[in-house]
Amino acid sequence: MTRARAVAGWAAFCGLLLAGVLVPFALFGAELDALAQGFLSAHPPAWQVALVLGGLLAGDVLLPVPSSLVGTAAGGLLGFWGGLATAWLGMMVGCAVGYVLGARAGSAALRRMAGDAELERLARASERLGPWFLLVFRAVPVLAEASVVFAGTSQMSRRAFFTVCALSNLGVSATYAALGATAAEVESFLVFFAGMVLLPGLALAWVRRRSGAPAASR
Repeated sequence: MTRARAVAGWAAFCGLLLAGVLVPFALFGAELDALAQGFLSAHPPAWQVALVLGGLLAGDVLLPVPSSLVGTAAGGLLGFWGGLATAWLGMMVGCAVGYVLGARAGSAALRRMAGDAELERLARASERLGPWFLLVFRAVPVLAEASVVFAGTSQMSRRAFFTVCALSNLGVSATYAALGATAAEVESFLVFFAGMVLLPGLALAWVRRRSGAPAASR
């Protein structure tokens, strides 16, 4: 790939990513703002919100849950610290579920989840980085879930697995919670939506650049 083509490719990617944030807001911004404000004004009990959002994140490895949306919503509805705790606990439970699934179901479940190409990508990253490959993929759509299943399939040490997951989930949860809390404070759905899209988008771009091949999309 020539330098000019690489630059053009990255410019196109960034343009699409920005369009993904701005176009829906331009078309449906008023309706989305009204919907978000209506939900916030209902003031549901914090424990119910935490239970629902944490449960969604816990089931992310098995269900098509948009974790970036849920994590950002946790910050918006529960504040930074409440959102951080809810997202972190939910993600930790999800990681434990993924590890057990990988240990019990083996590589067959992983291939159905991510495909052979992504399985090879995970294997290369694991060989190169050890357990820290989990941190690399934590915010990447599809590969975040596939990486914890891969850890169970490869019989990674539980101590190493939960240590790395705890650290990586803390960083991701703090970022989502901060973005959600900021969006609620300034009452802007644009901030909320940008945070929901940009973090996984940037993580996906970084993995794509490092691997030199297209990464999975959600």
